[in-house]
Formats: sequence, structure tokens, C-alpha cells
Amino acid sequence: MAIIVVGGSGRGVGKTALVCGLIAVLPELSWTAVKITAHEHSTSEPVWEEETPGQGSDTARYLAAGAKRAFLLTALDEANFPLVLDGLWSAIGRDSHVIFESNRIVHHLRPDLCLLVCRGPDSADDKSSFQQAVPFADALIEHAEFDQMLEGAFEDKKGSGPIFHVASFERISPEMRLWLREKLLTARAHNEEHRAR
Repeated sequence: MAIIVVGGSGRGVGKTALVCGLIAVLPELSWTAVKITAHEHSTSEPVWEEETPGQGSDTARYLAAGAKRAFLLTALDEANFPLVLDGLWSAIGRDSHVIFESNRIVHHLRPDLCLLVCRGPDSADDKSSFQQAVPFADALIEHAEFDQMLEGAFEDKKGSGPIFHVASFERISPEMRLWLREKLLTARAHNEEHRAR
């Protein structure tokens, strides 16, 4: 099981586009993609499964990008977050490869990779949930005119991580693809070793 978290500094920064790019570039993992929201939507169920691919919603975009399954989780406050997450695991099983679109999820599970999309250095309108997620990040992602990887460009509690400048979030560069695969392989090997103890 691989778990990736994609968070972001605010609305419209490209989180959903990056999730779609990851699904497309790592198709062999047959992703379940999950958007977590704190806002009520048209569905009254806390765990709702999207069934129609398209461009009309974020979850429909996940399916259009190649996700095996797509869900919307509504966790209105932190108190009911674990219960909603349990509902998801019941629906998909704990062996699924999952990409979460959320900042808050990093306080409830340990992902193999945490990627945070940001507007740029020291953006004044960053969400507080984004600032709280930064210490968990493996890489920061910024929109730019061309693809570039800046090694060791930011510090977090894991050490130093890269900042990826990305021209199109939905088309992952070969350099970023290689980095993703290496990080996922390392994380999965570490998790298997930890489980064997």
C-alpha cells in the first residue's frame, strides 16, 4: 500500500491538477483518490464515492485521469475526522494505494509522500492548515514557466527537501517522476521492514 498526500497553500493553487498528474504518471498503482473537505456538499454522506469521470468536479477529474476509484470525504471538524477516515478504510480496504487531497490528513496518518503546492515563497494568504502541514512535507511544488528541481531547497523535520518548479501539474516531468518512484520504493521498503519487526 502506498499513500501520497497532496496539500496546498490555498484554493486554486493546483492541488487537484497535481493529484491528476500523479495518477496519470503512476498508473500501475491503480490509485484510489480522495478529496477531503470541511464544507458541506450536495451529498449528506460523510464518505461518498464518485462514479462518473469528467471535468465537473474534482472527484470526477480523478477518475478521468485514471483513478480506479474516487471519493469525497466530508469531515466538518477534527473531532469526527477519525470516524470519517474509518468509513473510508471500510469502503476501500487498507491495502489500497491512496492519494489524499488534504492538508489536515497529515495529522491523522503517516503518508509515504507528502507534496505541498504553494503559490511562492512566503505567500501572505497561506491557509493555516498549510503552515501546519509544511513540517510533514517531502517536497514543495510551485507553478513556473519550466520544469526544474531545486535540491535541498527547504527544511522540514525530516531534513531537507526539494522544491519542484512545474510548468504543468498534470504532466509530471521525467525528473520528478524518477524522484517520486525512488521515494515511494524507499518508503514501501521501510514500511515492510517496520512491519516485519
